[in-house]
Amino acid sequence: MSGYNQGVNPDQEIVVQPEPSNSFTQRALAVIERTGNRLPDPAMLFVGLLLITWALSWLLSYLHFGATDPRTGEPVQVINQLSGEAMTSFLANMVSTFAHFHPIGVVLVAMLGIGVAEHTGFIHSALRAMLTVTARWLLTPMIILVGIVSHTAADAGYVMVIPLGGVIFLAAGRHPLAGIAAAFAGVSGGFSANFIPSAIDPMLQGISQSGAQLIDPGIVLNPLNNYFFTAVSSLLIIGLGWLVTDRFVEPRLAATQLDPEIEVQASMDRLSDRERSALRYALLGMLAAIALLTLSAWSADSAWRGPGGSLTELGSPLMASIVPLIFLLFILPGIIYGVFAGTVTSSRDVIEGMTKAMSSMAYYLVIMFFIAQFIYAFGQSRLGILMAVEGAAALQALGLPAALTITGMVLLTGLLNLFVGSASAKWALLAPIFVPMLMSLGISPDLTQAAYRIGDSTTNIITPLMPYFPLVVVYCQRYVRNTGIGTLTAMMLPYSICFLIAWTLFLLGYWALGLPLGLQASYNY
Repeated sequence: MSGYNQGVNPDQEIVVQPEPSNSFTQRALAVIERTGNRLPDPAMLFVGLLLITWALSWLLSYLHFGATDPRTGEPVQVINQLSGEAMTSFLANMVSTFAHFHPIGVVLVAMLGIGVAEHTGFIHSALRAMLTVTARWLLTPMIILVGIVSHTAADAGYVMVIPLGGVIFLAAGRHPLAGIAAAFAGVSGGFSANFIPSAIDPMLQGISQSGAQLIDPGIVLNPLNNYFFTAVSSLLIIGLGWLVTDRFVEPRLAATQLDPEIEVQASMDRLSDRERSALRYALLGMLAAIALLTLSAWSADSAWRGPGGSLTELGSPLMASIVPLIFLLFILPGIIYGVFAGTVTSSRDVIEGMTKAMSSMAYYLVIMFFIAQFIYAFGQSRLGILMAVEGAAALQALGLPAALTITGMVLLTGLLNLFVGSASAKWALLAPIFVPMLMSLGISPDLTQAAYRIGDSTTNIITPLMPYFPLVVVYCQRYVRNTGIGTLTAMMLPYSICFLIAWTLFLLGYWALGLPLGLQASYNY
């Protein structure tokens, strides 16, 4: 029996067999892991990147590149971040840069509610009950599916689905890091795959339409112009993620020992009568809260709806309230469960749960401080704009056939995604270049946007510059303390490569078969 499942219920047999440890792929990943883990602490890594950004901005600010920002029509000029004006602005904005950094509020608010639910035993008992009715071999696709669906709730998957992936796998006698990897692959690697429309659809469509109107002012694109493709892509991502997790990632993790205290906690006993009764009341409370939310959002004039009358449009109160709703939908059943199970006897128990959750986030907050400062300086320097525009111009100059240009666009987007994480920011730079360029080749904006979405998704899971990447490292350290950037990168690289290659080929095949991309969408212009 592998070291990671010591202390697990003996009737839970591990069915995944490790691959030979001397295979070329395994050795290559081991080298990547060792190299990555030799990097400085993530916080210091971003300090180094900040210094590099300052130095490059100073050097490149004296050069003129002849590139034009497609959003403004003005020449792209790197801004020297070592100038007196830039440095004073950096220091003056340091506190607000950190305090207003979006991932921090998302994570901390959600963790307050999740911390209470975990402290009172609600999550633990719910998982124990779930594992009695779910086949172990279906856990991987189930977690990836939930990760994909979580895209509808903005960034909720990073704070809700990914940590639960580790807990579920541990409870089932499987390696928790494999559960985290599968969930991360669904939440972030398959970011543009979803059965359910989300706010990302109209956001990207609006940018694509603006780019297309540079050539055809009267063109109008449907917000769900990629819906059929992204829905079918969900099946592809689930299948690929399932294969990579069960046949490659988890076997490789077989020799990775968990911290001893974690292994003791892995045992899953049956629920007692009191725990079962408490869980029943907690779930009823959660269902009642969801029903109340549904009723309040049902009417056409509901306050939850956006200006366009939709619940899921960008900027609607419902979408803006996703994280507070997660907080409430965890803290409510957590408290109910605690009262009936006896784990909550006063308000102090609730506050203790929140406090424990926040104490586990201390390291994450330190990292986020330096990430926020780096991202601020990188954005102010305009280095990301220069990379995007010059990269797109180089691809355009190659004059490749349409299929190869689409493939090149996916690869370029994936490369840029390692440095510029925002999907909307990258597309705002690339759409005014690629959409008109490919329209001149007879390719529709709908197909161009679909290609962009693949590149924007597949490399999310291997870049430490993605704001939630350090958070996933923290999740892994709950089970294996010496987990580092190299460990997570090596663990996620097979997903990234597999998704990038297979998803690109899938798009080309989808195109060749002429299957519908989405509503009112086409392949040809």
